[in-house]
Amino acid sequence: MGARPVQPAKGERLADWADGRLGLYPLAKANLRKVFPDHWSFMLGEVCLYSFIVLILTGVYLTLFFEPSGIEVVYNGSYEPLNGVIMTRAYESTLDISFDVRGGLLIRQIHHWAALVFVAGMLVHMMRVFFTGAFRKPREVNWVFGWTLLFLGIITGLTGYSLPDDLLSGTGVRFAQGAILSVPVVGTYLSFFLFGGEFPGHDIIPRFFPIHVLLLPGIMLGLVVAHLILVIYHKHTQYPGAGRDEKSVVGMPFMPVYMAKAGGFFFLVFGVLSMMGAIATINPVWAFGPYRPDLVTTGAQPDWYLGFSEGLIRVMPGWEINAFGHTLALGVFIPFSLFPLIMLAIGVYPFIEAWITGDTREHHILDRPRNAPTRTGLGVAWLSLYAVLLIGGGNDIVATHLHLSINSITWFVRISFFAVPVLAFVVTRRICMGLQRRDRDKVLHGRESGTIKRLPHGEFVEVHEPLTQAQRFALTQHDQAAPYEVGPLVDANGVTRRVGPSRKLRARLARAMYGPGTQIPKPTAEEYRELTSEEHHH
Repeated sequence: MGARPVQPAKGERLADWADGRLGLYPLAKANLRKVFPDHWSFMLGEVCLYSFIVLILTGVYLTLFFEPSGIEVVYNGSYEPLNGVIMTRAYESTLDISFDVRGGLLIRQIHHWAALVFVAGMLVHMMRVFFTGAFRKPREVNWVFGWTLLFLGIITGLTGYSLPDDLLSGTGVRFAQGAILSVPVVGTYLSFFLFGGEFPGHDIIPRFFPIHVLLLPGIMLGLVVAHLILVIYHKHTQYPGAGRDEKSVVGMPFMPVYMAKAGGFFFLVFGVLSMMGAIATINPVWAFGPYRPDLVTTGAQPDWYLGFSEGLIRVMPGWEINAFGHTLALGVFIPFSLFPLIMLAIGVYPFIEAWITGDTREHHILDRPRNAPTRTGLGVAWLSLYAVLLIGGGNDIVATHLHLSINSITWFVRISFFAVPVLAFVVTRRICMGLQRRDRDKVLHGRESGTIKRLPHGEFVEVHEPLTQAQRFALTQHDQAAPYEVGPLVDANGVTRRVGPSRKLRARLARAMYGPGTQIPKPTAEEYRELTSEEHHH
C-alpha cells in the first residue's frame, strides 16, 4: 500500500485559502524581504507613527465617556472644590473621566502627551528630511503628505485641546475667534458660522467633537497609509557609504529583522508615553475651572506647536485702519496671515528647489547637511525664527520667571524676528563651509593620529593616518553641479535673445544657492594621487 498523503497544517491551509481569494502570496513575496537601511534618525518617523497609534487607542477610550455638549449643568461630583459651580456638560464629563472613570486620568494624560510627541516627532522628522534632501525626486509628493499631516496635526491638537471647555482652553478658543474676526469683509460671517452665533455660543463643542474624533483623524489615517506605501514603493533613502548608490540599498530585510525591531520600538514608545502620563501632570482642567467669557487664566499658554502663531500676534504692533465705517485690525490680521504663509513656503520648497536646480534625476542617497550649505542655512534660519516667536508667545511667563520687563521682551522679539534668522543663516552656512574644508583635508591628508614623529633634520610632525577607501568614498560621493545660467544674451549671429523674468530669477537664485563661494570643490583623484605620491607625505 502507498503512503498516505501528508495533510497540510491548519496554518498552511488558512494561508492557501487566503491566497486563493486575495492573492497575498505574490505581494508578500515581493515586499516582506524588502531591504531597509538602518540609521538612528530613521526612527523619528516611527516615533510619529507609534504616537499616532497611541492617540487613536486612547482617543477611542476617551470617546466612550466624553459628552460633547454645551448645555449648562450644576456640578455635584467627586471634586468637591467645584461642587455647586455652573459648567457645561463637556467640562463636567471631563472631570468625571479624571476622577470617576477607572484609569481615565491616566488615559487623558497619555493622550495629551502623545499629541505633543506626535507633532514634535513630525517636525523633527521633517527637518531630518529637509536637511538631508530626502524630499527630492521622486519623493516630493511624500513631502507634501508629511507637510499636510503636520498641518492637520496642529489643527487636530487645537480642536482636541478645546473640547474640555475649561478656562485655559476657552481662552485659546477666544484667541482663535478674535483672529478670525480680523479677516477683512468675511471675518464676522466666518465667526458666526463656526460658533453658531455670538461667542461663545453652544455649538462650538458639538462641532469640534466630530472634527476632532472623526474627520481629521480619518484624513490623517489615509495620509499615513499613503505615506507608508510611497516609502515602500520608492524604497527608503540611505546615507552615503560603501556599496550604496542610487540603485542598491544596504540594510536589513523587512521580515523578520526590521519587523521585530519596529514591534519592539512601538512598545518602547508606548511605555515612555505611559510613564510620562503617569508621573508628569499635564492640563489639570480641575485647577483652571470652567470657561467664562469674563475671566482669563494667569499665564495662559497654548501647546508648544501653537506658540509660533501666538508669538506673531503678541509682538505685532496694534495697527488699525479705519475707512468707510469699517476697521481693519492689521495688528491681528497680518500675523494671522503670516502663519499659514510660512507653512505654505515649507510645503512647496521641494518644487522651488527642483525648479532652481533643474535637476530631474532620482535621488535615493541623502545629502550630508554640510554639503548643501544654503539649504541647511535656510532650515536653521526657520528654526531660529520659530524659537524667537516661541519666546514672544510666552513673553509673560519669561517676564515673570526671569524678572524682566515684558516691553523689553516684546521689543527683543520684534527686532530678533528680522535679525536672528539672517544671522543664523550666515553663521550656519559658514560652519558648513568650514566642515567641507575639513572633509577635503581629511581626504587629501588623512586623519590626525595624535602620534608625533621627529624627522631626520629635526622637524617634529604629526603622523596622519590615511582614510580607507570606503571613508573617502563617503566624503566625496555627493554631486556638485554647476548652477543654472541664462547664457549669453546675444547669439553668434548678433541677435539678442529674449530672456523672461522667470529665467533671470531662476539664474539669480541658482547662483545664490550653488554659485561661487557657496561650496568647497571636492578633491579630485589627480590631487589625491599627487599628494600621496610625494616623498615627504606624512
